[in-house]
Amino acid sequence: MKKKYVLNATIGVCFMLFYQTIIAQDSTQILTLADAITRAEANNQSVQLAGIDEQIAQSNYKQTNAIFLPNVGVSYTAMSTNNPLNAFGFKLQQKSITQADFNPDLLNHPSGTPDFSTQLSVQQPLVNLDMLYMRKGAAKQTELYQFKTKRTKEYVTYEVQKAYLQLQLAYDAVKVLEEAAQTAHAMYQLTQNYFNQGLVQKSDVLNAQVHESMVATNLANTKSNIKNASDYLSFLMGVPTGMIYTINDKIVDDTMVADTTMKVPDARADFMAMKTAIEASKLMIKSSKMSYLPKLNAFGNYQLNDSRMLGFGSNAYLAGIQLSWNIFNGNSTKNTIVTKTLERNKLEQQLAQQKNQSQLELNKTYRDLQDARFQMKQQQTAIEQATEALRILQNRYQQGLVKTTDVLMAETQLAQQKLSLAQAAFNYHATQAYIQFLTATTH
Repeated sequence: MKKKYVLNATIGVCFMLFYQTIIAQDSTQILTLADAITRAEANNQSVQLAGIDEQIAQSNYKQTNAIFLPNVGVSYTAMSTNNPLNAFGFKLQQKSITQADFNPDLLNHPSGTPDFSTQLSVQQPLVNLDMLYMRKGAAKQTELYQFKTKRTKEYVTYEVQKAYLQLQLAYDAVKVLEEAAQTAHAMYQLTQNYFNQGLVQKSDVLNAQVHESMVATNLANTKSNIKNASDYLSFLMGVPTGMIYTINDKIVDDTMVADTTMKVPDARADFMAMKTAIEASKLMIKSSKMSYLPKLNAFGNYQLNDSRMLGFGSNAYLAGIQLSWNIFNGNSTKNTIVTKTLERNKLEQQLAQQKNQSQLELNKTYRDLQDARFQMKQQQTAIEQATEALRILQNRYQQGLVKTTDVLMAETQLAQQKLSLAQAAFNYHATQAYIQFLTATTH
């Protein structure tokens, strides 16, 4: 019975391990950088919000079609009065006046007189120059949000590139630490054998064991970084988290030249958005100035009146053209123009400041690129030296000429140099991506 129980338990454990393996396989996916960028541009929430802002601006522009189209309304009104003037007016509108209605007693003391009026009214804008320039300003607003959407996509692309590089760094770190774990385990076994032979002390075995445990802990933390980077990529792509991504196109480009004389392009999307905002502000100032001019509009209505509900006995129309001119409105328009002019000047100053800051950032980033390339070369040389130093110490350790701690320190140093090289490569390629973001243009 005991053997049967052990067999069943073993089968259960194997089944669970097999099931977990299948789950792990299902949650892993190969992801290329190009695919990640494409999916982020289509599904990223920031991009979608920018697209909604663009649609709102387009909808606001369509609202300005009202300056060309008529305003049509229909109303039905039921009233009753014994007011002498209104009562007589109702009968006039109903075209029901008789000789008897001129009786002074009836004129002065009318009974309740009903009126049921159906009216169709039309207002047609003709010449409203202020609204015309306001429409042009709304059109500029749509262009502004198109540039904002483009810049948002460029930023999301940069974030995806950086996240993909972080994932690449995590995999490189795992590879380094797995090699370090194998080396640490071999060192521990060798030290244990020497201890069994009485060649080393117990403290040497403990130091080797602590070193192996430390490497294993770092390896576990680094594997968690793979999950963290994968979750961030999922967030950027607008898909549920939990998927672990593997990479198959490692970024190794190192051909970018650190050109510190390059200028930030004027056609960058955020600069173009600011320029468009300035142009829109100028049009709104023009619109305010045009409000000083007269406005010309047409109006008309067609009216049906009857003394009975749902009656449409008499009809009449009224049509005309109105020229209106607001000569003085308490300096409201003047102060509005002053305010909008100051806002336009502020935008111009902000654009100049943003360009200067971006140029400073670009210059610094090019210097960072030079430093990162130099650091990569230095780390490659340091790895070669640390590898040779470890080889020598391992040989001397086997001959009993050096301490266990010396070998462990050499192993740690080699792993650190390899991790530093991976970090330097990440810094270099992330800097390249940032330069591309800083120098992107709308062309």
